[in-house]
Amino acid sequence: MNITLPPIVTLLLVPGGLFLLAGGLVYEWADRKLVARFQNRVGPRWFQPLADVTKLLAKEEVVPDGVNRFLHRALPVVALTGALTAALYVPMLGLVPQYTFRGDLIVTLYLLSLMTLTMGVAGANTINRFSIVGATRALTQMFSYEAPFLLAMLGPAVVANTWQITAINQYAASHLWLILTQPIGFLVALVGLMGKLELPPFDAPEAETEIVAGALTEYSGRGFALFKIGRDVELFVGLTLVAAFYLGGVSNPIEFGVKTVALLLITAGLQSLFARLRIDQTVGLWWRIGALLALAQLLFVVFIR
Repeated sequence: MNITLPPIVTLLLVPGGLFLLAGGLVYEWADRKLVARFQNRVGPRWFQPLADVTKLLAKEEVVPDGVNRFLHRALPVVALTGALTAALYVPMLGLVPQYTFRGDLIVTLYLLSLMTLTMGVAGANTINRFSIVGATRALTQMFSYEAPFLLAMLGPAVVANTWQITAINQYAASHLWLILTQPIGFLVALVGLMGKLELPPFDAPEAETEIVAGALTEYSGRGFALFKIGRDVELFVGLTLVAAFYLGGVSNPIEFGVKTVALLLITAGLQSLFARLRIDQTVGLWWRIGALLALAQLLFVVFIR
């Protein structure tokens, strides 16, 4: 059963605004906790992500020499805004999105790409060698997962014969789960989402043991906090999108919670199983294998249709 809320509630509380910020922090904690338990560690306490963000927001934001000050301050805002705006078209909590139109799938996918683009520009905006290397890696890796992720999202759209996320979600809820008919697309979408979020083993752009914090090495205080929150929101939205397309849709809060947590469990397991890939391995292997497999499945779906 679809539930519709007043526009002001949708924008400020649920499923937008405060709900997205809180949900992103909760799912970050769950991801860190699951990875820790898989690695036989205790992991963070439930309030640790909130404490980290609160501390960063309260700290002074240092703007280093040699950067464009406007870009340095504006890019974190753009990154968070893109993630929050993408959520307006996704059935968060199984609720009907307040804003939806034909073709909103393409807009949402591009909005989810803003995080990587802004991080790349942020790293290139500095004179720090670690930031520049991290920005180069982030933008290079983007080419390896963006096309496969897009192709994986197009498979359900072709089957449902629409580019509207709400319509695809309704189609998935009334038919056989697409993970059974398009398993390759599901795998490519999930791995592509991990690449977008730079989760292990695709964390070469911010490898702490190599390049400190990658593109965000020069960021501190509020700027770093906004990038961090934006990534958490993108994780929240991305899991919802994959669940809506491949796991029979999301039509109520319980179904939403069960399916997204199940996906989070899988991603946490993959993070624990695999060591970090070099940037050339990510680009070479995933671009060739992931893109070709996703394209082959998409062509097969089009042929069947």
